[in-house]
Amino acid sequence: MKKVLFFLLVLLTASNIFAQSFGLKSVLSYPFPTQLVASPIGSKIAWAANEQGKRNIYIAQAPDYKAVKITDYTEDDGQELSSLSLSADGKWIVFVRGGDHGGRDGGPVNANSSPIAPKVQVFSVPFEGGKVILLGEGDNPVISPNSDQVIFAKSGQIMINPVDGTSAAKNLFYAKGINGAYKWSPDGKKIAFISNRTDHSFLGIYSDQQTPVKWLLPSFSKDNTPVWSPDGNEIAFIRTSGVGGETDSVLTRKHQPWAIWTVNVNTGNGKQIWKAPETFRGSFPSIDGGANLLWVNGKIIFTSYEDGWPHLYAINPDGSKRLLLTPGNFAVENIKLSTDKKTLVFAANVGNDKDDLDRRHIYKVSADKANMEALTSGDGIEAYPVIAGDNQTFFCLSSTAERPLLPALINNKKLKLIGESLIPEDFPLKDMVVPKHVSFKAADGNTVYGQLFSPKKALRNHPAIVYVHGGPQRQMFLGWNPMDYYSIDYALNQYLVNLGFTVLSVNYRLGIGYGYEFHKPVRAGAQGASEYQDIKAAGEWLAAQPNINKDKIGIYGGSYGGYLTALALGKDSKLFAAGVDIHGVNNRFTTLDQEGRKPAPDAALAAKVAEESSPVSYLNTWTSPTLIIHADDDRNVAFNQSVDLVKRFEDKKFDFEFLAIPDDTHHWMKFSNGLKVSEATADFLKRKLMDNK
Repeated sequence: MKKVLFFLLVLLTASNIFAQSFGLKSVLSYPFPTQLVASPIGSKIAWAANEQGKRNIYIAQAPDYKAVKITDYTEDDGQELSSLSLSADGKWIVFVRGGDHGGRDGGPVNANSSPIAPKVQVFSVPFEGGKVILLGEGDNPVISPNSDQVIFAKSGQIMINPVDGTSAAKNLFYAKGINGAYKWSPDGKKIAFISNRTDHSFLGIYSDQQTPVKWLLPSFSKDNTPVWSPDGNEIAFIRTSGVGGETDSVLTRKHQPWAIWTVNVNTGNGKQIWKAPETFRGSFPSIDGGANLLWVNGKIIFTSYEDGWPHLYAINPDGSKRLLLTPGNFAVENIKLSTDKKTLVFAANVGNDKDDLDRRHIYKVSADKANMEALTSGDGIEAYPVIAGDNQTFFCLSSTAERPLLPALINNKKLKLIGESLIPEDFPLKDMVVPKHVSFKAADGNTVYGQLFSPKKALRNHPAIVYVHGGPQRQMFLGWNPMDYYSIDYALNQYLVNLGFTVLSVNYRLGIGYGYEFHKPVRAGAQGASEYQDIKAAGEWLAAQPNINKDKIGIYGGSYGGYLTALALGKDSKLFAAGVDIHGVNNRFTTLDQEGRKPAPDAALAAKVAEESSPVSYLNTWTSPTLIIHADDDRNVAFNQSVDLVKRFEDKKFDFEFLAIPDDTHHWMKFSNGLKVSEATADFLKRKLMDNK
């Protein structure tokens, strides 16, 4: 018989219920910063901050870098702020309000269940503050080089509007397909864009209303990521194969080919200047920013995974003299270019401490030489760096094991925090524990990595929890995560430890930060779920630790972590005594048939393997208490994944609990919903693993 979780308005605080030193709301009360941007002139920055669901834009500038709020959104209404950018003259901030840009559909979100349908809209506001100006309904704005116009996308077409909103937005031009990836030419007179036409895409140039769109090197391929040369005469872009060809094996690993092309905008002549190695590692990089294509002064920059790690490379515009800029066994991400196009700044998991493998620090490198230099170090997490208009002042987002994320000025390898006063006074900073880096082996010998959160007071025979991140290409750190979804989970892990649990956050294969073979394992996901071995190994490792009650090990995770949690509960209920499956994929069955094409040669075998990789295939051995959580506007994992699992549980008369959240998405756009999910997870794990010990 299923049980429904009721959350009353008069619910007692978690501290009273659990008799601990802080409540969940207090540890989730931090002002989470995103969208950090630097002005192309001067030394000033802007960012968006989510303060318990109230999202606003802050600025700071030299010399004191005091955080100043310049918008006044006062409700926890689920409307995110994204696409923050600063005009070239430093006078305007442009941003988008609405949508869920972490999902497959970034369209309007009505997490507040408002009777009035929300919109995704583009706004501008003066840097120093003032009236917030609606520019129009749309997304992904880009400000012109002369700071007076903004282009943005609406329904697959490109709109234009003055940055000050003095006239209404209008359609800039018409082109078939879904048009995006638009870039102003350096002089602001032309716009390069990609017209996506499903199985192929074209690179186009718009000049003016009297001149037809010019299609550059049109082919039967998919072109993407155009970048202008500094002089505006050429464009570099990525070319990949179009959709089609002979039906191939489902289970066989395949190289994903890609190449860099250049084309002269005036003549239309172009050529392929570099082709990726035809190896698995040489496949198009499925990492932060993809190929991260840039055209700097005299060099074209890109990222490749070909040596086993995602690194930056420089190449001459004619394809000669390729240079590895960032050699070493570490991952490079969050790449930004200085205004003078001479310096690249990025985050990497490398440093003086071996445990920096599970951290991020900021580095810089010249665009034309391998002179990589550390800008930060220590036991903190630094990510999303930007460079001020002077090309030598650096900023980033910074956290530690105890302190949540804040903007920071990097000064002689030291950090000056910005906006520290925004952290509420009741945030339990002193109660945070410092996780420890651990590693162990899975059954097949694969090394598994994790962070171990242990209670400050040693407890005998106490319960433990395995936390499984989503993605799956993510990495959890030895501190507050710079992604908002995982900062919530980090707070929940700290809360669970404060309750008296030991928590092991496991970085399983398929995740990033440990090299290509770890990131792209064989027989993973629907092709065999080889990564589940790492989750089972985490539970067994915990069970073997002193003072851990091996009969009281729980598990929880969201998204891909929900999938692996469900597999754990279905396959190994004897090891995992209870679990919370948060918007997980429970059924990986799929039809492989495509109209007009022959079935794959291994279609039957692939379907069998997908069935064996699905948690619903293990209902007969699924005996552990389970809580299922899902929001029904999820754009990442379909709500029917949980509907289907619930129906199967009901048919088997399996006792379970559930929490369904109307109108929110995969990312808990409303703070109150994120809090509700965390409270439900903690309460369930406590009741099942701690109350009856």
